[in-house]
Amino acid sequence: MKSIFLVFLCSLQFLSANAKVLTLIPEASGITYVKKTNTLFVVNDEGILYELNLKGKILRKKHLGSYDLEGISFDSKNDLLILAIEGRDNILLVHRNNFHIKKEISIKRKYKNKLLLKKDKKRGLEGIVLIDSHVYISNQSNIAYPKEDASVIVILPYTIKKKKLKIIRILDHGLKDISGLTYYKGDLYLVSDKKSTIYQYSFKVKRIIKKKKLNKSHAQEGITFDKKGNLYIADDKGKILVYKNFKM
Repeated sequence: MKSIFLVFLCSLQFLSANAKVLTLIPEASGITYVKKTNTLFVVNDEGILYELNLKGKILRKKHLGSYDLEGISFDSKNDLLILAIEGRDNILLVHRNNFHIKKEISIKRKYKNKLLLKKDKKRGLEGIVLIDSHVYISNQSNIAYPKEDASVIVILPYTIKKKKLKIIRILDHGLKDISGLTYYKGDLYLVSDKKSTIYQYSFKVKRIIKKKKLNKSHAQEGITFDKKGNLYIADDKGKILVYKNFKM
């Protein structure tokens, strides 16, 4: 009986270390925290955009169209949500206040005169994050660079004036299957769905400095931190998760 009780206690500790389900959203694929509103914005594979409070209550939602939305970030200067569209592999700009679409921006596929990104169903643009004046977008792939359609992060100069953006740099992180990106306290965070792992990339030393395993029962597609350091995850299996006071 004593051994059973100890196993029960260990199980409780394991559960408390896992993520809490905040709310249910079908095929949730991208998430971002907006400090201005202290809320979360979520996209899914069905082209729906949501706004949630930090307790998981859905405040707004809108079907934007026939888009496979896979990532989301926020442009505070122009009050715009920046969405990554898989398949088309374009960027969609949406007004935060009313969820009206502003414009769709395409991406030039070549880098250093070589085709870097392909439009196909096997691989595509997933995670997206705006850092200062540049957009970082993850190409979810199992192919190593410098081959075509490789698993890299493409870096684009961000502007809302142009219809097409050019890749000016890439970040070859050496990882595969990166499905989500976020920026927190000066570092870039990447998540792999298949490996159920979150990675911390330091811009100072230009490499991965930490990694941590997540619960493999979830399909981690998008990640974001709030101002208190809580980690939120868009789970493609239909959930929004939160790890309170997350530590690498």
